[in-house]
Amino acid sequence: MAVVFDTENVPDITLFSSGTPNGIKIPITLEELGLTYKTVKIDMAKNTQKEPWFLEINPNGRIPALTDTFSDGQQIRLFESGSIMQYLIEQYDTKHLISYPKGSRLSYEVNNWLFFMNAGVGPMQGQANHFHRYAPEKIQYGVDRYQNETRRLYGVLEKQLEKSTSGYLVGSKCTIADIAHWGWVHAAFWAGIDIDEFPHLKAWEARMMERPAVNKGRNIPDKDRMPELAANKELAESSAREASKWVMKGQEADAKK
Repeated sequence: MAVVFDTENVPDITLFSSGTPNGIKIPITLEELGLTYKTVKIDMAKNTQKEPWFLEINPNGRIPALTDTFSDGQQIRLFESGSIMQYLIEQYDTKHLISYPKGSRLSYEVNNWLFFMNAGVGPMQGQANHFHRYAPEKIQYGVDRYQNETRRLYGVLEKQLEKSTSGYLVGSKCTIADIAHWGWVHAAFWAGIDIDEFPHLKAWEARMMERPAVNKGRNIPDKDRMPELAANKELAESSAREASKWVMKGQEADAKK
């Protein structure tokens, strides 16, 4: 899909990301909008996100992050996935391909679900991932606490989708609310969650993956390994052990600061 911009609003976007549920939100958004962009892969196994040059873009040392040329001709930095997504639709989604007009009832409903994701699903499922896959010792309370909270939040999404007449979270189309959630739901098994418990959410996840932009964006900057890992328990466990090494190393480095 080609998008035509006026001369004052031509994107000069560089995406800094990795193939995680948070990281793939932004390439999917960019692909849905038909924007051109450059990609810099951030190798979290090497702690690239903590290098000084990257901290100038995101002082929190996390992905994704993005730079662009702003309307004043100067570079602007964006970090936190929700902030980046809101910037992209405000600056470039003039035809409301994945958003609704600013100030409309549906635009506020999109924000409800975007913040639900950023304050709920992401943090809770992220902790479920940690205790289920990466923690050096099994702490059953931690596993149960975060898996149960993730299931509860999935139940909220399930009820919303059950009521939906379009098959998407808000209104008549796919929006950034859907895009924000998709990578996490796509990786439900990694947190030890059985997506079959949530039939409407499962159908929505498959429907989203049929979208060309989602199918392309989920493989930027890394190939999406979730289907492969979900089908091979031994490979999943091996990958989790390797990831645990750099997760623990990163935590140790942060603790010394």
